[in-house]
Amino acid sequence: MKTIDHPIFTESISYIRSRIHCPELDHLEKEVLERIIHSTGDFSIQDYLRFSPNACCLGVSALKAGAPILTDTFMAAAAVTPMANRTLGTAVHCVLDWALPNGETNLTRTAMGMERAWEDLCSRSIGKQAPIVLFGSAPKAMEVLLELISKGYLAPSLIIGMPVGFIRVVESKKLLSNVDLPQIRIEGNRGGAGMAAATVNALLRASYQESL
Repeated sequence: MKTIDHPIFTESISYIRSRIHCPELDHLEKEVLERIIHSTGDFSIQDYLRFSPNACCLGVSALKAGAPILTDTFMAAAAVTPMANRTLGTAVHCVLDWALPNGETNLTRTAMGMERAWEDLCSRSIGKQAPIVLFGSAPKAMEVLLELISKGYLAPSLIIGMPVGFIRVVESKKLLSNVDLPQIRIEGNRGGAGMAAATVNALLRASYQESL
């Protein structure tokens, strides 16, 4: 069996597991929590992590069925790509690849890229598994995706909603929490590319192990 975890990572996870108590979480949700704690060194993040019903199972099933991953930043894509390559060979894209360099629009480049990326990926996903989308930095881009879905565009297999900061961050997460879509969120102002990437990396790892 191909080894995908470094011994220090395995030791760290064992230590984290000994320090947390979360009987309300299933095994996949615990793996996500453990990996986020490992990436942040912050045990209190457990109080802010939210899962919609079966979100992790749906994410794993989507990855095993070939769902691509779409990120809001190149930083998040860089954090996900190594695990994607070591496990299922999942395609990883960033919305900024679709953003026009000098587009005249009221949207941020990330939000504009989200709009163009989703229109493109929806046309490619006919008869295939919808992408998993993660947000670690761009609340406006997440709002754009939710608006597109409300207009009838394809819904993603899973949304990882963890934008960090202060402007529109809490509001965008509230919007996400109010829609019936598979999602994993960090409530409040916390979040970031590292947490979002840690979440999808945990799902990639679980997907790979289930595929063996």
